[in-house]
Amino acid sequence: MGEPDAPVRPVAADLARYAGLAGAALLTAAGWLGGARPGAPPRTTLAGLWQAPHGPATFGCWLVGTVLLVGAWWSLRWGAPSSRWAYLTAGLWVLPLLAAPPLGSRDVYSYVCQGWTWTEGASPYRVGVAAAGCPWTDSVSPIWRDTPAPYGPFFVLLAGLAVLAGGGLVGAIVLLRVVAVAGVLLVAYCLPGLARAAGVPARRAVWLVLACPLVGVHLVAGAHNDALALGLILAGLLVLCGRPGRLRALLVAGVLLGLAVAVKATAVVVLPFAALAAVSGRHTWRALVRDGGRLAVVVLGTLLVVSLATGLGLGWVGGLGHSADSQQWTSPPTAVGFVVDYAGGLAGRHPHAVPVTRAVGLVLLAGALVVLWWRAWTALRRRDDPGPEAARLEAARLEETARTRVALLGAGLALAATVLLAPVFHPWYAIWPLALLAVAVASLARTVWFVAPCAVASGLTLPDGTNLARFTKAPGAVLMTVLVVTVLAAGVRAGLRRRPATR
Repeated sequence: MGEPDAPVRPVAADLARYAGLAGAALLTAAGWLGGARPGAPPRTTLAGLWQAPHGPATFGCWLVGTVLLVGAWWSLRWGAPSSRWAYLTAGLWVLPLLAAPPLGSRDVYSYVCQGWTWTEGASPYRVGVAAAGCPWTDSVSPIWRDTPAPYGPFFVLLAGLAVLAGGGLVGAIVLLRVVAVAGVLLVAYCLPGLARAAGVPARRAVWLVLACPLVGVHLVAGAHNDALALGLILAGLLVLCGRPGRLRALLVAGVLLGLAVAVKATAVVVLPFAALAAVSGRHTWRALVRDGGRLAVVVLGTLLVVSLATGLGLGWVGGLGHSADSQQWTSPPTAVGFVVDYAGGLAGRHPHAVPVTRAVGLVLLAGALVVLWWRAWTALRRRDDPGPEAARLEAARLEETARTRVALLGAGLALAATVLLAPVFHPWYAIWPLALLAVAVASLARTVWFVAPCAVASGLTLPDGTNLARFTKAPGAVLMTVLVVTVLAAGVRAGLRRRPATR
């Protein structure tokens, strides 16, 4: 079991609850004053945002609201007084955000237009929303108007149904927000079971995930499809952790995980670790092929059925490459490429390093995923054969908890590596590793390294979807590159110190 959480004083908890509520209310006000309202055109400069009607009030509400919401969440990062208290508080914070226009990005307008394209008989994987003639293209961010959809066929289906049932732009947005809220509720349902299975305090896991400002602002108010994908992933893992190896569990989990991939392809990196969780009994290669193979067949079958049923086929795979059209320093590989280009410019050269550093990042990501899976696999096999009698007794007592924690931790680290090494990073991407690491990391001290980035990411976007990284390109790239070099140097030093001890 994980170490007990530090006690939370009632006064501090109540102060955090109502400070966060005030912050959510201010962010909602900022959304109505100067957010991404339907029909409001995107603005391309900070000066334009400041000089817009209610510009200073929008900035003020956004700044104070973000500080209050992030500060309230951070103050209880060691755990809420109880799971029930955490649920009630997170729900209270979400209430005003449900009444806000789309916050933090304009992606929901892309969703609607891609759904509209599909309902008109065209493939959103072949044509951009502008070329398709979507009547709401003006509300879509300019960078995404001419690119194919990077989302899976299941989500395109849901977006199309939202357009048909909503009767217009506002109705479709409301229905897509309902889908996002359903995803968050599914996450909320799964968190306690996964936390208990991994030996982590449920009240801490529930608080870290559901009260995270990124969830309320981006998943709920922003109606991002990440909410549904995450809910399906956690549900699939919960089914596997409760009944590994059983055919019915493999079928249900496979369908859930297949639908998650059919919403957003990022879910793919979880599948190898889900296969580990699916193994019943001893972790042998034969058992992995048997149980993991069955799971993989169901996942692939689900993807195939959804792709054929929607008439979209596998065209969505080709659209994934266009998600990297945006270049921002918040992606470490992209930031390093910027710095190389800046250094080349000082020398009178133009190396165009960003594509190269992004390719290197993807190669490193592939290697990191293999290493993480292999470490998880070998850790599970060691637990099958702990050695001395005392170790065997201890292993028997903690076997199920340890098995679950290894699989969930591996999946969370794989998502963290994906977020860090991918060509592009948006703030809501940080929720993916947060959701799994919160239920897998037992040590209180180790939660800070994945909670702190979420706190920073919460302040990166303005209410209308403008990303502040656009206006801090050079200093941000330099700072990110320094951080990358520092982390690499620390890792090398730690490896060198550990080496003599292992000889």
